[in-house]
Parts: sequence; structure tokens; C-alpha cells
Amino acid sequence: MTTPTRSPTDSEERTTSPWQSPTVRIVLAATLLAPLGVPLISPTLPAFRDAFAITDAQASLLVSTYFVTGIVLSPFIGMLADRVGRRAVLVGCLFVFSLSGGAIAFAPSYEAVLALRVVGGTAAAGIFITTVTLIGDAFEGTQRNAVLGMNNAVLSAGAATFPLLGGALAAFGWNVPYLAYFAGLPLGLYAVKHLEEPAHERDSQGIAYLRRAARVLSGADALVLYGAACMTELLLFGTVITILPFLLAGDYGMSALLIGLVLAIGEAASVVVSAKNGWFARYLSNYSLIAAGFACYAVGLFGAWLASSPVGITLAMVVYGAGLGLSMPAVDAAISDLVSSGLRGGALSLRNSTTFLGRAAGPVLFASIAATTGYYPLFVASGVVALGIALAVFAMRAYQKRRVSLVDERPA
Repeated sequence: MTTPTRSPTDSEERTTSPWQSPTVRIVLAATLLAPLGVPLISPTLPAFRDAFAITDAQASLLVSTYFVTGIVLSPFIGMLADRVGRRAVLVGCLFVFSLSGGAIAFAPSYEAVLALRVVGGTAAAGIFITTVTLIGDAFEGTQRNAVLGMNNAVLSAGAATFPLLGGALAAFGWNVPYLAYFAGLPLGLYAVKHLEEPAHERDSQGIAYLRRAARVLSGADALVLYGAACMTELLLFGTVITILPFLLAGDYGMSALLIGLVLAIGEAASVVVSAKNGWFARYLSNYSLIAAGFACYAVGLFGAWLASSPVGITLAMVVYGAGLGLSMPAVDAAISDLVSSGLRGGALSLRNSTTFLGRAAGPVLFASIAATTGYYPLFVASGVVALGIALAVFAMRAYQKRRVSLVDERPA
């Protein structure tokens, strides 16, 4: 078997500034493309509906088909990244993502658009998986947190700004925003030349790979981490992205632009805190950061419930966004620590599946419940859930530390 090549900068990346690494630059650029998937095209949904004379429900499939493929196919993509290499999967997904997304601008029918979205969503899952896996391979400790934090900051910045770009381009036609996908082609070409395959073990194939992955990922730590990833997205997409806009429009008569501004300010807080995740990781473990993040979710959700003005709700969303910046990079860092490099792609692909599951289920679940309970009870209930998760993670880590200390104190 051919030994994987190693970038000349790999050893330097662990001791010098990671921002000098071509790998990091390519990863961050690839991550910046990810919000092209949904945030960019969200403003085009009404125009898309009108162009093809379809219903709102049919138009919403533009989003759901994109995420469903990631839920199902992410584990297989992760296995592929562990077997054939991260570089091959990322480069291939960049080209497929760009070409399938750009082709939508010329799609002749509604069915063709959905088919291209399925292809693009699959490629996007590959980009999500390989970017965080490359970071996990190349860095360790607080430096890994720093790069993962910056990666999440780039993702949040794109999610905050791309709706504005999509709305501006949609003024020229529902399909014009999709031309932005072609920006991924030069990045793919750059990655072909400059992205080196990181040195990592090639784990067992087929059934043996799956058995080892299941054994490693069946413990309490894995359950907590994957549960945290799913619940983060479930609460975010259910309360903040779906329910909050309805509340702001119904109770305060806010326009779409002002609602977008509230959400963008929350995303800005996530960007700032994510970028400093490496600094926080010097003083707190990844599990403590996750617990602190969920505590911030609880404060933000309770704050939105108690607030009596849009300004108060905006401040609550700042706290909520800070929680995202604390917890999301820490989840990926902790999962990377949990497994060997030969299983890292598979482990992070499962995180991607749980993430996409939360994103797909949150809007439908919370909108259905709100039809019966109203908006405010959902914020209270979600805050209680977030606080409960934070306390549970703190308690679990305290229990594990106590067990370790008792073992260390036993006489030989």
C-alpha cells in the first residue's frame, strides 16, 4: 500500500502559527462555501415558487432534500475519507458541489433542480466532514480548538452575510444566486496543487472498520458528544431560526430585514467567541466548554422569554450566539480526541449526520408544537432542556474525574 505523502509544513503546523499552513487556508475557504447551500438561497424561495408555479411546501423541498442526503450518506463519506484519503474526497466534493450548484441556474424543470440539490447536498456533507477531519489530523490540543473555532467562525460569518448576497442577486432572477457556486472551481484547482494528504493510519476495511468504530463510539463520551451536536442544531433551527422570526413579526411587527438583523447580531457573537475557542480551551476542557455553551443557550432562551422589547431579545441572542461559539468547536475537538486518525473521518461523519438530523427535524417539530402551545412556552421548555443538558455534562465529567482520582489513589 502506498504510504501517504506528508506536507512539509505538517510538523511545523504543530509548533508555529497554523494560519501559515496551506491546509488551513484551503479548509477555511472550503468552509466559507458551505453557507451557499441554504443561507444564500433562502431569500430566493418565493421567487423559485413563483417561477415554477408550485406550492410553498414544494418550494421548501429545496432545503429539506439538501439535508436529507447528508443524514443518510455522511457515514459512507466518512468511511471513504478514512480509506482513500481526505484530500481526494475534499477535492472531488468541491468540484461536484460547485458544478451541481451552478448548474441549477440553467435547470429546465423543478424536478431537475431537486435532483441537483440532492447531488449538491451529498457533496456538501463531504466538505463538512473532510474539513474538520483535516483539522483533527493536523493539530492537537488547544491549537486544534483554535483552528476549529476559526473554522466555525468562518461558517457563522457566511451564514450571517450570504442571505444579503442571495437577496441582492435574486433581484436579477431566482436562479442568479446559484452562479456563485462556480466560485468553488478555482478553490478545487488550488487544492489539487497545494493540499497534501495528512499522514494517518488506514484502518481495517469493511465490516472490521464498522465493528471497531462501533466499539469505540458506543461509550458514554460518544453519546454525550453526538447528543450535544444533535441538540445544538435542534434547538438552534427550532427556536432561533424558525420560531423567533414568527414571534418578532407577530408581536413586534418587525420586517424581514430587521428580523435578519437580529439573527445576524447573534451570529456575530458566535463568530467572535468561536475565533477565541483556542484561548478558552487553555483553561477549560472541551466538555466544560460544551456545558458552558448549553448554559448560554439556556440563558438566551430564558432571556428571549422574559424580554419585553426587540432590544432585549437581541441581547438574549448575543448570549445564545456566544454559546454556539463555545460548544460547537469543542464538540468536534472532543470527537477528534476520542478516536484514532484511522477512524476520525467516520467519527466526524456521524457527527455530521446528527447535525443534519437536528437541522431537518428542528423546524418541523417546533413549528408543529407552537401551533398548539404558542411561541413563549417553547422558549421556556427549550431553556429547561438546555440547562438540563449543561448540568448533565458537568455532572458526568465530575463523576469521571472522581473515578479516575480514586483509581490513582489505590495502593499498588
